Amino acid sequence: MDSLDLWPQLVALGQVVAIDLVLAGDNAIVVGMAAAAVPMAQRRKVIFWGIAAAIGLRIFFALITAQLLAIIGLTLAGGVLLLWVCWKMFRELRSHGEDEVAPDEAMAAPDISGNAGGAAVGTAAAAAAAGTTVGAAIWQIVVADVSMSLDNVLAVAGAAKDHPTILVIGLILSVVLMGAAANVIAHMLHKHRWIGWVGLLIITYVALDMIWRGSREVLNHTALIL
Repeated sequence: MDSLDLWPQLVALGQVVAIDLVLAGDNAIVVGMAAAAVPMAQRRKVIFWGIAAAIGLRIFFALITAQLLAIIGLTLAGGVLLLWVCWKMFRELRSHGEDEVAPDEAMAAPDISGNAGGAAVGTAAAAAAAGTTVGAAIWQIVVADVSMSLDNVLAVAGAAKDHPTILVIGLILSVVLMGAAANVIAHMLHKHRWIGWVGLLIITYVALDMIWRGSREVLNHTALIL
């Protein structure tokens, strides 16, 4: 294979890996914060179902990626959705992530009624801990997972573009990272904030590219109809 032909695939793969790392870490933090808001005895159940829902939704959206991308206007809508994700990421990065709680930190954190001991939970999670039920925490995670899993699949598909092999690798990688390395990634993003900023730039580029391509797709389709 010519090196000039290989270069676009390597660039796309690099973008996909960065997207997967950032979004897997963000999803883990959502799970951790929700778990920190329930009593200690119930946290393991919340974390298990939260991560299971994230993996299941990623697999589901990955299986219907081709059908999703065939819908006229979805590329444009996906780009707008990713821009909203970028805005949330920007706000989190600017606040230095004081309220972030990873799943393992949630397991070590004391109950809201506890005294010293264990890792400190984020202020938002601690404030929410009064009276949050297991069902409410799991539902909160599932709702967030639907958006974040769709974001992940659309972002990976947008970065992979016309490279189906890269798309498959990216979607498999997103599932593996969420299932096996979410805690590690969450801590890595918290410790090395620059990784989050690089991921934000890449996802913003992918979002703007999807909006550009999606707008042309919608305009061309409208012109054909008229």
